[in-house]
Amino acid sequence: MKFISWNVNGLRACVKPKTDKEGNVVSEGFEKVFKSLDADFFCLQETKMQAGQLDLEFEGYRSFWNYAVRKGYSGTAIYARHEPLSVMRGMGIEEHDQEGRVITLEYPTFYLVTVYTPNSQEALPDEVKPRRLTYRMEWEDAFRTYLKKLDEHKPVIVCGDLNVAHEEIDIKNPKTNRNNAGFTDEERGKMTELLGVGFIDTFRTMYPDQVTYSWWSYRFRARERNTGWRLDYFLMSDRLREKMIDAKIHTEIYGSDHCPVELLLDIR
Repeated sequence: MKFISWNVNGLRACVKPKTDKEGNVVSEGFEKVFKSLDADFFCLQETKMQAGQLDLEFEGYRSFWNYAVRKGYSGTAIYARHEPLSVMRGMGIEEHDQEGRVITLEYPTFYLVTVYTPNSQEALPDEVKPRRLTYRMEWEDAFRTYLKKLDEHKPVIVCGDLNVAHEEIDIKNPKTNRNNAGFTDEERGKMTELLGVGFIDTFRTMYPDQVTYSWWSYRFRARERNTGWRLDYFLMSDRLREKMIDAKIHTEIYGSDHCPVELLLDIR
């Protein structure tokens, strides 16, 4: 089975082909990317949509959406070729379920979870720590507990924009970014905690020394210069390790400030 995850940074904008200043096509649009990747599951984050704003369905797939209460903000979706046993939107915790950040599909042999982890946001001028870091820590603890409970029943595959570069290899400039949002000791520590309770980072497991990023700022020609961060992940229960075939980061695909990431598993 092929799994794809992509933070599209606004699906309605991502749907449209994009050109550069010279008129060259840099993104062929979401529909063409979707069809070319030909995945069993295509998970989206930061859809920035409400119900009814975009009619985008694909033959052979059923789609599942979780919209934020706040319009034009956050949001997740999954396109699935396989009918799930059950669907859950959110974690069942009201304070964490207002921003459309989690969808869980249950299948006979696994759970698939897509997540858009809250950004801890830049620090205010008179503060040292990112301004939403305290909430982010609460979210991390709740999400880890949620995944552990799922894992007690069957293996879990987790994908999405986790908004953290876990190790120095996952970010272009680790020293100058130390304690910036997405690379604080606290956020990196929470990722370590999650991996410590029975989950693995699939890409890093397969490619321990490969330097590849999945997000680049729109500023300072960051993508052109490859000044990036690896923020997008497929994690999964360690007991699925032998099912791994490959993991990829599709840096060649444009259309968002993130690129899609992929996991290929021998699983049914």
